This record gives sequence, structure tokens and C-alpha cells, in this order.
Amino acid sequence: MTQRYPTKKIRVGDVEVGGDAPISVQSMTFSNTRNVKATVEQIRRLHFAGCDIVRVAVPEMEDALALKQIKKQISLPLVADIHFHYKLALEAAKWVDCIRFNPGNIGEKSRIKEIVKACKDRNLPIRIGVNAGSLEKEFENRYGATAEGMVASAEYNIKFLEDLDFTDIKVSLKASDVNRTVEAYRMLRPKNNYPFHLGVTEAGTLFHATVKSSIGIGSLLLDGIGDTIRVSITGELEKEIEVGKAIIKDSGRAKDGVNIVSCPTCGRIEADLVSAVAEVERRTAHIKVPLNLSVMGCVVNAIGEAKHADVAIAFGKGNGLIMVKGEVVAKLPENQLVDRFVQEVESFANMSEG
Repeated sequence: MTQRYPTKKIRVGDVEVGGDAPISVQSMTFSNTRNVKATVEQIRRLHFAGCDIVRVAVPEMEDALALKQIKKQISLPLVADIHFHYKLALEAAKWVDCIRFNPGNIGEKSRIKEIVKACKDRNLPIRIGVNAGSLEKEFENRYGATAEGMVASAEYNIKFLEDLDFTDIKVSLKASDVNRTVEAYRMLRPKNNYPFHLGVTEAGTLFHATVKSSIGIGSLLLDGIGDTIRVSITGELEKEIEVGKAIIKDSGRAKDGVNIVSCPTCGRIEADLVSAVAEVERRTAHIKVPLNLSVMGCVVNAIGEAKHADVAIAFGKGNGLIMVKGEVVAKLPENQLVDRFVQEVESFANMSEG
């Protein structure tokens, strides 16, 4: 695996981003932020789903003023998402842990200077959020909505902040298609050491967003690029966290929790493998120790996979085997296999923690 790119470490509230910090997962509420009760409720849902950082939209001053009450009722680091009106950032900076602004729609550089001063006064980081759909006119006219234009915008705004002696920066370069997104991140990565926030924007509903984000974010993580991510899904908030954590884990950038290997459905399967795997996933979801588990529907590949698994199950015709580190520990009727398997997993996890 490619070594993770060394980046500057910044703090968003009590969450470290960049450097050797774990890759964090973010999401964004969809409520009107001025509706304090609904926004807090959504943030709490995200907290219990495992979200690390949450962002809220601040389109009007009423939303910015609501941030004070929201911040009092949550524990997640809070990011204010600012477009068009710089004065919203000045108000939001009083209460939040990070400001995200899109340089393409803030306007005059004097306004960005004021945002930077407000963030400096409170030691807040800034996310430069470049979006292919809203580049500054000078870059859009020169490059079009391309990866080159996104990178040019990011470099210009990074230098602008650096010239103001501000370096608590993270950067995102998002487009609605995978190729432009990945190309832009890869192009910018060697040019600075600021942490990158990864994501494919406007990725669509659960199915399409999962595919696009897995390809885009996953390929960048495999390249060693990325310090925090958001999977943009038109749908339930919790799914963004679930998919994001899975991408980080399956790319090998996180080592916590179980990794389940299960065979594809085929004519050799001699048990209800789909139900068995679903039950194993549900009953082991709470385990944080990194474990490799194998759930196989026949003996053809099961023994080979078991050699690489911490705990394995191999279904046969009416019965099956339970193996720990490749050694058979039990042969049981089919209806007893999952219970014994989960028992062995729990035992192995407890020993690993000890």
C-alpha cells in the first residue's frame, strides 16, 4: 500500500485532521439551521452513527445567529458552510470550530481578509472548498470547469491566505464526476502539505453515491491522499457515515472493526449464506478490535480463506466447521454454527483487547 502523504496537522474542535491523525468522516445536516431543535436532532443522529465532524449550511443571518444555541447542545465539532455573504462567516466564527467557504462565490478579496481575521482571532481553521460548478470567473474563463481550473483556484486562494500569515488550512476539490475530482486532487497533492478533505459532490442517491464515492475517494486513499472525507448521499444521514467508514476500512486506511470475507452466491453453496452473513454482520457490528472473519458457503475456498482469517465458518451440507486461526475448533449442525461462530469472535476480540 502507498504510504499516506505527510500533511500538516490541524484541529477542528477536538478532532485532529492531517498528519498521523486517523482519517475522519464528516457529514452535513439538511435541516434549516435556524431550526435549532431539528438541527441538533440531526447532529445527534450523526454522533451516534459515528460521525467525527458535522457541517451546517449558513445561508442567512438567522442561521448564523442560531449557531450559538446549537453549539451549546452538541459535542461534535461544528463547521459553518458559507456561500456568497461573508458577514455570515464573521458571525459564525464566534461559535463554530471551522469555517468552510467557497472562494468562487465570496467575491472581493477584502471580504476574505475579514474572514481570515475572524478565524485568526479564534484560532479556527479554514476549509478552502473549491467546487467545479462555481469557480471564480477568471479561472472558469481560462480553464473551464476542469481539474486544472480547480487546482488553479485552490493554489491562488492558498497563497492568498498564506500571504495573510494564515496556514491552518484544509482543502477540498470537488466535482460531480469521479474523473475530474480524482484528477484535481492528484494534481494538487504534490504542491503543498495541507490536509485534504475528500469527496465527490452531488453524487446522487445511495446506490450511485456509494459507487462514485468508493471509486473516487477509495482510489485517492489507495494513493495515500486524504485526511478527512464526506460521502455525499441524497438520503439518510447515517448512510453517509456507514459508507464513509467502510471506504476507509476497505481501502486499508483504518484497522478498527471486523472485516468480513464471504463468498459470492453460486451453485456450490449448501446453506442460507445470505441470512448467515447478515446475522454475523449485525451481531459483530459493535466490535472495534480489528478482526478478519470468513463466512463461506462451501468447502471449496473455505479452508484456504480460513488460513488468513482470525475466525472462520465453513458451511457444508447440513453442518459445518468453525475455525480459529486456521484450526478447526468445532463441527456442528448448521443451525448451531452462527451462534458458536459469534461466541468465538467475541472471545477472540476480548483476548486481543487484553
